[in-house]
Amino acid sequence: MSTVLLEDRRIVIDGRPHLLLCGEVHYFRLARTDWADRLDRLRECGGDTVATYVPWLWHELPDGSVDLTGRTHEQRDLAGFLDLAHQRGLRAVVRPGPFIMAEVKNEGIPYRVYEEHRHLLPTTWDGAPISTRTIDYLAPEFLAAAAAWYAQVMPMIADRLAGRGGPVVAVQLDNEIGMLSWVTNSPDLTAGLCADLARWAVDRYGKEGAAARIGADPTDPRAWATALRTPAERESLTLHDDLGRYMRDRYRRYVAALRDSAERHGVRGVPLLVNVHGTSGGRGRTFPIGISQLFEAYRGQPQLTSGSDYYLGDLTVTNVADLYISNAFLAATHGPDQPLTCLEFEAGNGDYGEDLSVRHPPEAIELKTRLCVAQGNRLLNLYLFAGGHNPPLAEPVGDGNDRLAFTGERHGFAAPVDPEGRLNPTYDAARRALHTVRGVADLLADGDEEHDGLALGFVPDHYLTEYRHPGSTARTDQVGELERFRGMGSRDVLARALLLGGFSFPAVNLQAPPPADSPRVIALATAPTLGADVQRRLVDHLRAGGRLLLHGPLPERGHDGTPCTLLADALGVTADGWMEGGPHYFPSVVGRDWAAGPAEVRVGYAQLLAGAGEPVLVEVGSGRPCAMEVTVGAGRALIIAADHPCHLDFWRAALERLGVRPRLRHDADEPGLVLTSTVDRAGQRLLHLLNVAPSAVEFTLRHRDRPVLSGRRLRIPARAGLMLPAGVRVGATTLVETSCELVSRSEDEVLLLPTQAEDVAVFSTDREVSAEGGHVTVDGNQVTVTIRSADGHPVRVALR
Repeated sequence: MSTVLLEDRRIVIDGRPHLLLCGEVHYFRLARTDWADRLDRLRECGGDTVATYVPWLWHELPDGSVDLTGRTHEQRDLAGFLDLAHQRGLRAVVRPGPFIMAEVKNEGIPYRVYEEHRHLLPTTWDGAPISTRTIDYLAPEFLAAAAAWYAQVMPMIADRLAGRGGPVVAVQLDNEIGMLSWVTNSPDLTAGLCADLARWAVDRYGKEGAAARIGADPTDPRAWATALRTPAERESLTLHDDLGRYMRDRYRRYVAALRDSAERHGVRGVPLLVNVHGTSGGRGRTFPIGISQLFEAYRGQPQLTSGSDYYLGDLTVTNVADLYISNAFLAATHGPDQPLTCLEFEAGNGDYGEDLSVRHPPEAIELKTRLCVAQGNRLLNLYLFAGGHNPPLAEPVGDGNDRLAFTGERHGFAAPVDPEGRLNPTYDAARRALHTVRGVADLLADGDEEHDGLALGFVPDHYLTEYRHPGSTARTDQVGELERFRGMGSRDVLARALLLGGFSFPAVNLQAPPPADSPRVIALATAPTLGADVQRRLVDHLRAGGRLLLHGPLPERGHDGTPCTLLADALGVTADGWMEGGPHYFPSVVGRDWAAGPAEVRVGYAQLLAGAGEPVLVEVGSGRPCAMEVTVGAGRALIIAADHPCHLDFWRAALERLGVRPRLRHDADEPGLVLTSTVDRAGQRLLHLLNVAPSAVEFTLRHRDRPVLSGRRLRIPARAGLMLPAGVRVGATTLVETSCELVSRSEDEVLLLPTQAEDVAVFSTDREVSAEGGHVTVDGNQVTVTIRSADGHPVRVALR
């Protein structure tokens, strides 16, 4: 019997923090005779938990009965699969939908649900039918059908919960809620939803206020629905704003209904999960849209947390900040007990279309794993870990293959373990990554990332852009503007410069109450659109002595189009012109004082500023400032209203003006190093060093102005990383620092993996130290082991 709790952003099993290293294996796509092999492959890879979807469409039979034990087909024996995983020493995360996606037809919903309730397929803009097989989530008929499915599947899962001696340590509620309507720009606008939105709007604004914002009487169902489906240009911005806010509340109610149903059927005492979607094209720029849609569904909910879906391909200087910021933004919407998890952590080679148009390098898995655990992810689910074959449906539907999924007979051909059980090169990379993590799993499970005294501002409403009526010019312009400036900054420069400049930092949700440990410095990339609540909070932050780095145009209106210049007014700065790069004008800037550089710098845009602040950047053609430093109350703000390039020295200097320097600093010549550290509650530290550049880097490292390893020069090969322990206890001994990675440790020995041509490990101990293949020198209670390992194999250090 095990207890599984979410506490202090940790997954705590039987009172001890744990990492869950998972792999997704679909029993329904594998012959029963293959189950043991795939589970064993997962264990060999370093996994300790298996995750699986449970497709409602597959388990419900044409007669309406549900088979979860294999009485009609061995690949329906979910119970047997979970029991086998338990026998193989694996935990389990179960994902029973109702929606599962996973390339399953109807996203996993049985055909009969659509056939019996045709009105559940929503209409959308202009009354057109929606283009995907999504459903009105809160339609009573769908909730009843989903509850009937839960009534079948949840008791079987409940019987296998960890608290009852089984393997199940977490259950996911539905999958990628709201994703289908977002990616197709097709909001669900059924008659029932329109009526529900009318009630919501009247409760929020009153009848007259709702009518003014939407452009129709909320008590006239026909006129109201018409106004929502075909917005008038005059009400377009208020209507879109309200539609997005309403959908957040709708998803919250939907998750609450699923949770209530799951708990009524016995699923209690393990964490519940909601996954967030949004990466696209190898980038994470749209991932916060998924957060914006769903954060009200999970924020602060007890024993429930969010999980990410990360499909970023390779990890390079292009997108390393995407992954870092996605984790930071997600954490910013969590309550104090809610940890980060990744429910779909891309693990294969990327050849999803079997057309050889994409092949991700294996080392991408290692880099992404290292960065995610450094930021406090407590669960990583390699998706898809093992491929398989889509079985024929119980009843043919005449759609060309009559199989469970639309990928054909084979599925998961890019996975580390392919449908036939063969391994591709990503398997070894995943094994290296998971075993590296496993060597320090206790330090990571109970560790938190350390930060540098600044936070990146996150404005969820900046990402309330999943819908835009195709005929609305105002909405199209607003979304385009937000996409250009929000979040990571113009050209993503702000986030990339902070990360590659050596800073590690959280995000702060600027639409939530300030935390007790509110950072002194906030960096915010913003557009002219910024809500009054956020502007007011930033003004309060400055007047209380805070610092602000504002990157982007001065905010001038709220999300519904209402004029709002609270922040600009407090700054005493106004916008006084706009210089846009184009075929005949090439705006350039020159720095003043600390920002002065060796040459003018070309920018894509420059907003000219007027006010009493000190000029920082001047647009050359006009001779007028486009960046200023101003004092507000006891605080100070640096406004950079131009897309200054990613010159790391400039951005470091900008942060230093606001009082922030990286605690970890290096002297590498080329950009590409990402540095951070984690420390557990006992003070044991790991230094996380990632080289995402295409060439090796050599450098010395300093931590809080103290040389690491006495200034010894380190080398990290291209596309590789290190996790270096510092202050880690080995029984009564302390491993003070080392250039090796930690493979394992016990009371009397430590196993170290060399990473350099010559490595050192420094111990504080009064015990006798010996090392296989290492030279030991003693200076009082400081013992240094020097290791020259030609074969790269782990070195055993004994403590007597």
